[in-house]
Amino acid sequence: QVQLVESGGGLVQPGGSLRLSCAASGRTLNIFAMGWYRQAPGKQRELVAQISSSSSTQYADFVKGRFTISRDNARNTVYLQMNSLKPGDTAVYYCKSISFAAEIYWGQGTQVTVSS
Repeated sequence: QVQLVESGGGLVQPGGSLRLSCAASGRTLNIFAMGWYRQAPGKQRELVAQISSSSSTQYADFVKGRFTISRDNARNTVYLQMNSLKPGDTAVYYCKSISFAAEIYWGQGTQVTVSS
């Protein structure tokens, strides 16, 4: 199994920045890709960004140019740098891992609130 622990959420004003971290433990050698998803109240969970073991990245259109996903393999940690935050970015952000065997694990989520 893989355990994922997110951190870094909080309250920020519009235009501000936050960096989310997701630390993986357990069977981390089996991880193929890790990603960030978000879920706002009353909405479905949606992909924000994803990064593979070869560091290829994928972004949702609504965050391109504002968010950057990266990973530190030595620390088994994935980061999401979020800049130019908007009120519409308010959501619970979840970390997800996918193994080479297509096993999926989720973190517990971290709240991001963008408000003045």
